[in-house]
Amino acid sequence: MKNEKTEFNLEDLNQKIFVQDEILALAKENSPRLLNKFRLVEPDFFSRLSAIQPDLKNSELIFCIYLKLNLTTKEIATYTFVTPKAIQNRKNRLRKKLNIASDLDIYKWFNDL
Repeated sequence: MKNEKTEFNLEDLNQKIFVQDEILALAKENSPRLLNKFRLVEPDFFSRLSAIQPDLKNSELIFCIYLKLNLTTKEIATYTFVTPKAIQNRKNRLRKKLNIASDLDIYKWFNDL
């Protein structure tokens, strides 16, 4: 009986890893499907964001996904075809919009959300 439960948990873990890999692949491709896929997998993430700032645009939500995935400024810049400086500016604007203190690590804030 214990063996069956272990296998079931392993299947859940494999499924979760597969979905995370798929989301990361969509992010790297800058795919328009990223938002919908992430919404299916992490619906609570968007409701918590919406509670803080209900007026976020889809482009800002996608940027939040990149931050939630712990992608570096350079990685986000590469995947979205913009400069690292543009990504830094977007981070700063998002900080203001979400009232994230400047002394707080934005990646930690998104992980704790």
